[in-house]
Amino acid sequence: MLELTNVSSGYGETQVLYDLSVTAKAGRVLAVLGRNGAGKSTTLKTVMGLLPTRSGAISFDGATLPGKPYEVAKAGIGYVPETRDIFPSLTVRENLDLAAKRFEGSDWTIERVVELFPRLGERMSNGGTQLSGGEQQMLAIARALLMNPRLLILDEPTEGLAPVIVQQIHDKLMELKRGGLSMVLVEQNFGFATSLADDVAIVSKGQIVWTGSPAEIRADIEAQHRWLGV
Repeated sequence: MLELTNVSSGYGETQVLYDLSVTAKAGRVLAVLGRNGAGKSTTLKTVMGLLPTRSGAISFDGATLPGKPYEVAKAGIGYVPETRDIFPSLTVRENLDLAAKRFEGSDWTIERVVELFPRLGERMSNGGTQLSGGEQQMLAIARALLMNPRLLILDEPTEGLAPVIVQQIHDKLMELKRGGLSMVLVEQNFGFATSLADDVAIVSKGQIVWTGSPAEIRADIEAQHRWLGV
């Protein structure tokens, strides 16, 4: 579905990814793991066109992925950034309306995302700055779903959240997985990621150094220590 082939990328003169190749398959969840600074978030930003591809190729459903973020979104990829990036001066409803109106005709509606995240329904008139971290994360995911993505990519969705909220986010993502939504998940929480994933790829120094199943990485203690510091 999403294929990166020998992709190099970075920030300004600093190169972060070095000939990175990885594939996310349709109908499955790919967890991308690695230490801080390994290149995980850079990989997602490069896919989304937020960073330029210096070399290599990125394809989605067999077609070369456009290079601009709005074109990538239009192609069917929803992005939940690590920073969430909701509009703090707008209400929950206004944040959702922006995506809903831009992607009218989507299978996802405001009513449907509120059914998935009932808490948002209770906070519709609240501004972004009045939301807890967990509520902001729910809003960021809901907004991405309103774009009717065929692939949802999430960057560190549990960062800074209380354990009870982490479990709620896990349950909702599992529900999306059971519904057949393809996902790419960058996550530091090893248990969270491997319980959701069908496939696992580990990044170190801008390259893929390990691939396998969740069961295989859970059993490979040496790889955990070497590449993840678990």
